[in-house]
Amino acid sequence: MAAQPSAAGAGPSREAAELPPLVDSHHHLWDLQQHYPWLQENAGKLAVHGDDAAIRRDYLVADYLADVGDLPLLASVHVDAGAADPIVEARWLQQLADTAAASASGHPAQGLPQAIVAGAKLADPDVSGTLDELVTLPNVRGIRDILNWHPDPALSYIDRSDLITDPQWLAGFALLEPRGLSFDLQAYPEQLPAAARLAADHPSTAIIVNHAGMPVDRSEPAVDQYLAGLAALAAQDNVLMKISGIGMTDHLWAQAGPGALAPVVQACIDAFTPARCMFGSNFPVDSLYSTYRELYQAFDILTVEHSPDERADMFGRVAAAAYRIRT
Repeated sequence: MAAQPSAAGAGPSREAAELPPLVDSHHHLWDLQQHYPWLQENAGKLAVHGDDAAIRRDYLVADYLADVGDLPLLASVHVDAGAADPIVEARWLQQLADTAAASASGHPAQGLPQAIVAGAKLADPDVSGTLDELVTLPNVRGIRDILNWHPDPALSYIDRSDLITDPQWLAGFALLEPRGLSFDLQAYPEQLPAAARLAADHPSTAIIVNHAGMPVDRSEPAVDQYLAGLAALAAQDNVLMKISGIGMTDHLWAQAGPGALAPVVQACIDAFTPARCMFGSNFPVDSLYSTYRELYQAFDILTVEHSPDERADMFGRVAAAAYRIRT
């Protein structure tokens, strides 16, 4: 993951109309009345986000579309936002999607979120019932159960390092494939080899890596570990890469320019190829680091050398196929 040229050396930016159609593979919405403990009770305690005071407010469809602006968004994937009750969250999102689809807004992405990745604790003894309830919602496509554990407690989302190998968790994971559910994998680089073994053991379950594998440590040994983890995952045909949330591991990238993101973006594309990569905004979390337009202009600049077909894959088609979205 060598240093890459600055934005100035990576080619000109393009106007919004020249971007391929977008399917945002990863964003959040929240109504704080539903209760989001990480954002309300534990605000500011997760160091990977930095100062998140600016997003401790309701973030609804209108707010999201205001951030998108005039970019050519066709559809979006909502990924669980850490609500206290993920079933309540998923029902709320389905209601939003149904209401929007029936409206006459005229927006090309009318009816978002067209796909929902719901939260579920796969080690919960009652997870089967949770999954059965979630799959009754027409837009639910997959599940996320965050696995990020780190020796630094400030970077840990969970309190145990071995969840991905826990027999009860694995039993819960095995329930996804019969229900047609994919798994959104959020983990740190040192956890990626175990995730690759999980993918090998469950070849019929689609696994979508979140946030480019979250390379929080950019030291040379850590980068080597990260690249090895990407390679191990990419060797499994049922794994896709979501290039999203990269502001969380480089809070100042927008000040440095798109070239600051190039090593991570290029590492993901090199490992998985454009046919298995998708871009996602991670808004509103990544609004802490850039505007929506700045983020997608960066993705544009960093893929300018790719063919139109490859760009169409990364900006929209891979996500639409993975999450079964008709565009």
